[in-house]
Amino acid sequence: MYFYGVTDLWTYIFGAIGIVLLPGPNSLYVLAVAGARGVKAGYQGACGVFLGDTILLALTALGAASLLHAYPSIFVVIKYVGAAYLGYVGLNLIWTALREWRTPNISAATATPPAHLQNPFKRALIISVLNPKALLFLLSFFIQFIDPHYPTPAVPFLILSTIVMSFSVVYLSALIFLGAKLAARLRQQRLLATGLSSSVGGLFVWFGAKLAGASIH
Repeated sequence: MYFYGVTDLWTYIFGAIGIVLLPGPNSLYVLAVAGARGVKAGYQGACGVFLGDTILLALTALGAASLLHAYPSIFVVIKYVGAAYLGYVGLNLIWTALREWRTPNISAATATPPAHLQNPFKRALIISVLNPKALLFLLSFFIQFIDPHYPTPAVPFLILSTIVMSFSVVYLSALIFLGAKLAARLRQQRLLATGLSSSVGGLFVWFGAKLAGASIH
């Protein structure tokens, strides 16, 4: 289905759904924040993800991915900074889970949130932007569905961006309410809650290691 410069709209829609549903550091961070601090904080983190994705989409349109290909050293710097930050968030999630398990008398409602869960908007924005592979992936995915001969290339790009961002809003909203609901049920099951939080932290460390070993090709 050809639609205003988009060469195969339905294929893109199904592909975008699959991409959004793939677990990644953005969605896991929003889930962790919502579980620890509630729906409001979860949406603050989600807004950080939305802004980060918007920045990446704009940079992709401006040719930032081509710049990373032309100057691999820039990719390397961003890659290691992003990997280190993901590892930092993951280790903090694990440490916080273990600390709360050892000190059960601290109320989650009154305790000061740990550093990695404070300012969720800013934290989620950093996690989203510090991912050079996202730029390269966006370029390789988007370019397949944009007609290079369309007179106004910005139109199909905006259509594709709007679709994937809409899916992201729905998906992150579902994660926020799911995280808040699960947290309420797990407050009395400290061992299980600690295991789940530690697992999320371990995934962040894994994402960081994976990004550190990524290549630009």
